[in-house]
Amino acid sequence: MADSDLTANAVDPPQVTSHVTPSLPTMAPDNAANSPNIPYEPLPLSEFPRSSVFRDSSRPSSGLDTPSPDTATFATVPSPRFLAAALYDEGGFNRASVASQNTSGSGAPSALGSSVYALNVQSGQPLVDQAHEELADSEQGPDDSSPTYLSEKRAAYTDPSAKSKRKLIIAGAAVAAAIVIVAIMVPVYFAVLKPNSAESSSSSSTTSSPASPSSTSSSGSLAVVSGGDGSKVTTEDGTTFIYSNPFGGIWYWDPNDPFNNNAQAQSWTPPLNQTFRFGIDKIFGVNLGGWLTTEPFMQVAVILYFSSPQAVDEWTLSQAMAADTASGGLSQLETHYQTFITEQDFAEIAGAGLNFVRIPLPYWAIETREGEPFLAKTAWKYFLKAIQWARKYGIRINLDLHALPGSQNGWNHSGKLGTINVLNGAMGYANAQRSLDYIRIIAEFISQPEYRDVVVMFGITNEPEGSTIGQDALSRYYFQAYDYVRTASGIGEGQGPFISLHDGFLGLTEWAGFLPNADRVALDQHPYLCFTTQSDAAMSTYAQTPCNAWAQSFNTSMSAFGLTGAGEWSNAVTDCGLWVNGVGLGTRYEGTYPGDWPAVGNCTTWTDWQNWDDTMKQGIMNFALASMDALQNWFFWTWKIGNSSSSGVVEAPQWSYQLGLQNGWMPKDPRAASGTCADQNIWSPPLQAWQTGGAGAGQIPASASQAYAWPPATISNAGAVTRLPSYTPTGTVATLPPPTFTVTSSKSVMTASAGDGWNNPSDTAGEMVAIATCSYLNPWIGPSAAPPSPLCSTGAAARAVPQPTITSPPRI
Repeated sequence: MADSDLTANAVDPPQVTSHVTPSLPTMAPDNAANSPNIPYEPLPLSEFPRSSVFRDSSRPSSGLDTPSPDTATFATVPSPRFLAAALYDEGGFNRASVASQNTSGSGAPSALGSSVYALNVQSGQPLVDQAHEELADSEQGPDDSSPTYLSEKRAAYTDPSAKSKRKLIIAGAAVAAAIVIVAIMVPVYFAVLKPNSAESSSSSSTTSSPASPSSTSSSGSLAVVSGGDGSKVTTEDGTTFIYSNPFGGIWYWDPNDPFNNNAQAQSWTPPLNQTFRFGIDKIFGVNLGGWLTTEPFMQVAVILYFSSPQAVDEWTLSQAMAADTASGGLSQLETHYQTFITEQDFAEIAGAGLNFVRIPLPYWAIETREGEPFLAKTAWKYFLKAIQWARKYGIRINLDLHALPGSQNGWNHSGKLGTINVLNGAMGYANAQRSLDYIRIIAEFISQPEYRDVVVMFGITNEPEGSTIGQDALSRYYFQAYDYVRTASGIGEGQGPFISLHDGFLGLTEWAGFLPNADRVALDQHPYLCFTTQSDAAMSTYAQTPCNAWAQSFNTSMSAFGLTGAGEWSNAVTDCGLWVNGVGLGTRYEGTYPGDWPAVGNCTTWTDWQNWDDTMKQGIMNFALASMDALQNWFFWTWKIGNSSSSGVVEAPQWSYQLGLQNGWMPKDPRAASGTCADQNIWSPPLQAWQTGGAGAGQIPASASQAYAWPPATISNAGAVTRLPSYTPTGTVATLPPPTFTVTSSKSVMTASAGDGWNNPSDTAGEMVAIATCSYLNPWIGPSAAPPSPLCSTGAAARAVPQPTITSPPRI
């Protein structure tokens, strides 16, 4: 979240259109004046067939010819791309077969080897897993090496008399076997099976329901792996909850098939094993702010910052925690990771009609260097959990690199409150080199086929302060980052993530035409109303403000740049709320914020949500609906705000999506926003082919490559880059570790291949590290410090000052 204002001038509202499936029935929303006869899917969906997971036949199929137990019912349903359990046979895990964005080739696994093949898809019950060996035995190909094929040939060409004798022998053997079986089974039945069956029947008669998971066998060989609305979910630690999703969402988790992408957040969102059509399918997202990158005003105000009153950012919080050894030291932060966001949050997000999460991740999830007090590498473990949970509930992830070494904006959520030291000041170039390395490391991990269908977007740098850095330097940095990501991923749809670039608070129009033909690049803006001139106007007066302020600029940018969205926005129209501006900084609204801010009123009106009347709640609801419609593709900031340890309640209520859902000022279904900005000419899809990884993607003109050669000639507040400290790529790369999954079958127990953290083995450059014979300043020193002099000893200067290079085309 930025402490800035991005409102635009009011515009005349143009006409709205929205993407819907043409065959759906029509439902008129409550606001008939603004939204006449908008087609919706019927909602809520009281039930859904299994086929609803793949109901949209207009979407590209997965590429597999998957047999169906009921071909008459499912003839028009696109086949899912299952991950066969056979992937874990002794031959090893075929990583290429994991891809599910329509990228698999003829080597895709047979559906017969899938853990979900041959289930009763008409029962409406959750899926159950079976040992894949039983299915594999029946999957024999028609070749001479097939035992089944040879036996059939021999039977067909055997002499008739031999056949007759053989029949007698077989019949006699069958009778003998039957006698033996009866002799064994009769006592077993009365001694074991009958009592167990009675006990099972008694238990099921009191617990079963239409939404309950399907039955498991008494031996425990079958396990529930999927369910829909009303099904019971068992989490990793054994706790359970009931899944609530009235929109046809399907969760799916099979521990023996941990990269299966069958889950679907809602019926209108493609399941993870089908392509999300950017520009057509809408992003309805929410941030998981304050979880892996802390921020005082949010959830962590309770657990962390109140217990460390001297802390104003994660730097000082980490120092305070490290000193508090009696309470566990720095490990206290991991307790926050474990408890603030859990699997159930992901389930609730899908049930709220949301299909994306944006997860702020700090650079110290990868590593820290000398003098940096952060808890290193731990946040990454919980990001891996986020991938697993998102995969389970069909939610896609926008990974946002939220905090860079030295800070890209000087705000508390960048790690350290104070100065900007990325592309600014004496250490500005070196910090940018290091940041680009971290972008490369993340890109290599998330571009692996095991993860690329879940982590489908990568915000490479959150809220760089463009007015300080300068657009030229920022553009060159963005282009170099683009090259690193596409070198890791390759070019074209399904090859790694969409790359999201923040506008640097320079405005959307300043980026029109940037990087023509770049492969899958999105523009991100964070439109907030609350950080500028304050007003005591009633909430009801803001009903059309987002439409007038934002809709036209986002419409224009969708054409002038390409995919454009709001990575952050909130319902706040004032800066009221505990520590919204920072620890102890007061508010503009009450005139207590530093500077000349006349008091407008008392913040109680905006924070005492327990006493809000229906008019106030409806006013916020109207503002939220207008924002959703104006922004089109969006991520609300944030999912939850923690209770204050002093009052016991949320004290920044207009920033919590979850609290709004629970108390009636956020829509239960975000599709209800369509048509709110009635006259704003909402952009009509599709994007151009190259903008979504199609024809022409990656073919950036040479003139653009030359214009954005890296590094910039000068760094803001520091001068010529040749005078500044720089790093050299000779270090060992801090590759990100994958998760560990143990796969169990009737034959063996083994560890599933989860990738090695590095998608492109040809990317062999080392990590940027200090040159032993050169001098460096503290990375956080601030822009007023002069560069070291002399910079390097004799013979080292040339290595410390690289010449600008023109970025080469990424691999395809």
